Amino acid sequence: MLAQSQRSESDALLRKVVPAGEFWFAPVARGQALRLVDLEGNEAVDTLFYSAEDTAERYSAVDTVREQGNVYLSTGSVLLSTRGNPMLEIVADTCGRHDTLAGACAGESNTVRYAHDRKCMHSCRDNWMNAIARHPAFGVTKRDVTHNINFFMNVPISEQGGLEFAEGISAPGSYVEMLARMDVLVLISNCPQLNNPCSGFNPTPIEVLVWDE
Repeated sequence: MLAQSQRSESDALLRKVVPAGEFWFAPVARGQALRLVDLEGNEAVDTLFYSAEDTAERYSAVDTVREQGNVYLSTGSVLLSTRGNPMLEIVADTCGRHDTLAGACAGESNTVRYAHDRKCMHSCRDNWMNAIARHPAFGVTKRDVTHNINFFMNVPISEQGGLEFAEGISAPGSYVEMLARMDVLVLISNCPQLNNPCSGFNPTPIEVLVWDE
């Protein structure tokens, strides 16, 4: 469901542009609002969430999809953890569709989906591994990289039950805004994928904004 936010950008505690193909890894406290902005449209923002108190508790696609009865996220969706606890709630959304099923690009998936010579192309998994290595104090390790959300990414389900990577529906300036229901760590890969339409074959920057309660 589409819904506008009442928060003003000028009141944001943090504003950070994340360049195309880069990562952002930072804490967001309970009660704070987090907004992701697709600055130029048709970008994919692969995102992982962890409990800041115990990173073994993290976003669960299985629990979130089951409880909301929908494979797509939008306004009103509550993102649940592997322990069934609310992590964040989407409180505003001007895109209307965010993928929970397609996962993140990696060297291995690039090889399977496209060609063997695509294995070494930069991927979201590379971004996450780089972020984890640079921020050891957060306590996130390689084994903690599991389910993710692809914000702004359009992945229709075919009549046969398969997934299709389709042209994005996110316009320039589209955003999704979430309210943190617990202290979380947010790990974003601004997708560098060049091989399918998820980033319009041309990755572009996004902006991250955070407000206090």
